[in-house]
Amino acid sequence: MAKGHSRRLLGAALLVAALTSTAACSGGSEPGSSGAPAPAAGQQAPAKTAAQLAREKKAALAKRRAARAAVAKKWGLRLTPLDAPAPPRTKPRITTRKGFETDGAGLPPVFTTVPTKEKIVFLTIDDGAEKDPALIRMMSELQIPYSAFLSDYVVSDDYPYFAKMRTSQPRGVALHNHTLNHKYLPGLSYARQKREICGMQDVIEKKYGERPELFRPPYGNYNEDTLRAAKSCGVKAVPLWAAEAFPDHMEWREWDRDLHPGDIVLTHFRGEEDWKGSMPDMIRRVMNVITFKGYAVAKLEDYV
Repeated sequence: MAKGHSRRLLGAALLVAALTSTAACSGGSEPGSSGAPAPAAGQQAPAKTAAQLAREKKAALAKRRAARAAVAKKWGLRLTPLDAPAPPRTKPRITTRKGFETDGAGLPPVFTTVPTKEKIVFLTIDDGAEKDPALIRMMSELQIPYSAFLSDYVVSDDYPYFAKMRTSQPRGVALHNHTLNHKYLPGLSYARQKREICGMQDVIEKKYGERPELFRPPYGNYNEDTLRAAKSCGVKAVPLWAAEAFPDHMEWREWDRDLHPGDIVLTHFRGEEDWKGSMPDMIRRVMNVITFKGYAVAKLEDYV
């Protein structure tokens, strides 16, 4: 009996050993697992397939659009702004618009539209008289790019407002030159024009750390002296505008009263004391027009 009992114990021990060995060889899978071997120490998990990456990208895009739609609804827009395409790797060559030339050679180009086939426009805001905190919040939450062209006589009472504006979006809001005192430049001598333009270059560089490369003359009026003076203090280009936005209407430069790829849209820092609405009212108006016509707003500095 003792020998038989010993044989049974030995057999049981051998069976347990065999089962343990089999489990080890199978990779130690836990109940309910796929049975696929786990990556060895120091090895990376298998790369995601193209289909997985595409699904994740589509899901992220849908999430971003849903969030933007919610923000658009919050701010009273009828339509959710469209996403602008990626900026070009090489900026387009900007030339002076026909009819806006001067006799001088090598001067900064004057233009109203940026050469592009993309359905994009550019939003620019002039002077700086109205300093509405709601504008900064609205544009930041909607992630709508824009460029500000500042005049010192109206921004000097609140430089910090525009410092906050400049850093209110991930890629920044660019601050550009609109002269010190918003004078009619063709009526001034070259020296006085240079003081107006280069003086504002100095103010923006001192207050905000960057010397602008874009300049917009007050009222859109200039002569050759204006462009010579601007060039002398670092201006590379002079964007005017193809359309102007107000809280209750749009005004158009072109005969067809419509938007075109690359058009520059002008508006102003104004409030209800100056026009029929607030800055957010104006943004609602212009964005509803832009989006309805199938355009997105892009960042001017990506193209100029």
